[in-house]
Order: sequence, then C-alpha cells, then structure tokens
Amino acid sequence: MGQPVETPLVIGLVANEPSGDQLGAMLIRAIRALRPDVRCIGIAGSRMQAAGCQTLFDMEHLSVMGLTEVLGHLPELLRLRRQIAEYFAAHPPAVFIGIDAPDFNLGLETWLRARGIKTVHLVSPTVWAWRAGRINKIRQAADRLLCLFPFEEDFLRQHGVPAFYVGHPLADVIPLEVEQTQARAELGLPPDTPVIALLPGSRLSELSRLAQPFIETARLCLASRPELRFVVPLVNARLRDYFAAELQRLDPRLPVTLLDGQSHTAIAAADAVLTASGTATLETLLLKRPMVVAYRLHPLSYYLVKWLRLIKIPYVAMANLLVGKALAPEFLQEDCRPERMAPALLAYLDHPEQVGAIQAEYRRVHERLRCDAAATAAQRILELVGT
Repeated sequence: MGQPVETPLVIGLVANEPSGDQLGAMLIRAIRALRPDVRCIGIAGSRMQAAGCQTLFDMEHLSVMGLTEVLGHLPELLRLRRQIAEYFAAHPPAVFIGIDAPDFNLGLETWLRARGIKTVHLVSPTVWAWRAGRINKIRQAADRLLCLFPFEEDFLRQHGVPAFYVGHPLADVIPLEVEQTQARAELGLPPDTPVIALLPGSRLSELSRLAQPFIETARLCLASRPELRFVVPLVNARLRDYFAAELQRLDPRLPVTLLDGQSHTAIAAADAVLTASGTATLETLLLKRPMVVAYRLHPLSYYLVKWLRLIKIPYVAMANLLVGKALAPEFLQEDCRPERMAPALLAYLDHPEQVGAIQAEYRRVHERLRCDAAATAAQRILELVGT
C-alpha cells in the first residue's frame, strides 16, 4: 500500500482593500514558513495572490468606505458576503481569517463560527475610538482577535475579547533607517531637489474627494518654491487614470511623477508628505517623514458622525494617536483647503530642526511596534487550529 496522502491545511481569508491585502500577503508568507502545505483561498488582492492565495472574485468589489457609500453598495455587498459564506460552509477551512473591514467581516465570521468554523479577526476595529457597541459583535465573531497596536490588547481583554497583541508587520518590513538618496535614484529624482509626496487615498471614493484639493495644494506650494517636484503613488491603474485626468484638467504643467504602487519608495524619497488619513499615515511615520493629513468624508457621512458623536478620540491620524500628540497637522472636511495645507507643508522645508524632532518621535514609535508581527500572528493562528 502507498503512503497516505496528507490533506493540506486550508485557510480562508477575506481582505477588501490594499492595506488589508498587504497585511494578508505578509501573513500568508509567515504561515507558509511554518506550514508549507497550507492552501489559502478567499478574497485577495494582487499581493495576497502573489503570496499564493486563490481569490474567488475581485477584491475591488468590496472596497467601499463611509456610511453613505456603504449604503449605496449595500445590496451588492450583502450578496457577495452571502456567496462567500455559502462557499466556506460548503468547503469548511481549518480557520477563517477576516482582515480588517469589520463591517463586512465580523458578520461573516459570526455566521461561520456558528457553524463550527474557527475564526480569527486581524486588525482590531477601532472600538476604543468610536462605535464601542461593536465589542459585543467582536466577542460573537472571533475566536481570536489579533491587534496591531499595543494599547488595544488590554482594552479588548477588559471587555471579554480574546485579544493578542502581535505588533505591526509594516514596522518589521520597513527599516529603522531609511535612505532617501537611494529612493530618489530608484524614482529618477534629483538628489538635491525638494520633493513632496501626495497620497490621496487608496479607494476611488477617497480620490474623488481629495484629488482636486491635493493638486491645488501642490500648485500653491510650487508657486512659493518653483524648484519643487511631486510624486504620487497610486495603488492601481483605475486610480492612476482618475488622478491623471484630474491633473490634466486642473494643471497639466505641474512637475508630477505618477507611480504604480511604490508608496514606500515615494514616501522615502520625499521631504514632506501630504496624505489621506488611513494606513498611509502609519507608513509615513515608519518611514520618518513629516506629514500633513487631510480627509473628506461624504457630507452626509460626516454629518452623521458629528451628529451621533461617534468619534471619541482627539485625532483621526493613527500617526498622531501613536505619538500622543498632533505632530502631523490634520485638515478635515471643510478645513481640507489648499490655502491651509500648502503653508503647513512648506513649513517642513523651512524648519529642519522641527523635522528632526518629529523623526526622533517617529523612530521611538517604530521601535515599539517591531515584534516580528507576521510570524507572531501566524503562530497564534496555527495554535488555534492545533497545528
């Protein structure tokens, strides 16, 4: 008789945006380092697919943000979630991992867990900041919740959630010392010319509200500093085409280099960064670059957030939350105006001592977040499935 064939370990994963795709890819590689036979399937972007995850359909179908934006896509989102649930019910994985996207993934995890499938949620929902009532949903949804930030574990455990701090994978990947000259050489930028990176979001809904104020801010900066150059990393061709069209409409003469991805290289090459709120603020912190943070929600979403008093924290940028003060000026909603953002960016170019103090603070945070996160998370997941 031949040797029995071992059944591969099957893991289900769902990511719905580029930052989740990035985290998922790191996690998959770390799991495979421990269990080379693992098979991953779910909803994956290009990075998770490159790491070996089979995707059931295009991740972009799930990339929606904001209260009113979600409402507009709700029927499709519910249909897709039902299809995913039915797939995993028919083909049960050893464990299902929802990567961020709590409004989508927690319900899916709850449904699967009720049917005997073990579940993990990677990235704590910001219940410590707003919509604290979601803690009850988290308890029902996840056998384990893996936190990326140190303050989250104690908060969640106090509320009965089996939370584990694993650190942030980006803090492990990004070196403590970042070489600006090398980054500029990779992008074909002069070594001595001042450069500002513009990161106007990773979703079309964000870009549609931020492209114009970002381009107009760049134009104001250039009027004061004609030697300036700008780099704009965009996560996919669709967003690149949209931004390019806006650039052509508003000011085609701006000295802008558009990039396919390469956000880390763009930030490293820059002297200052104008970024949408989100994971990009953490990336900019880890790359030790001074930043200005801007964001606009759909007006109705913003009204509801304000009216319902949903936000309980002093800052929206994770970079500021981790430092504990507003090192990065935040320009939100009606304050997201070029005439306010341009002077804040130019101030960094004129005050190197301020930049040095910011970089020292960011380095301290970076050191604290380095925990070999992907490997630690992989170990916690494999412990749960008993392997």
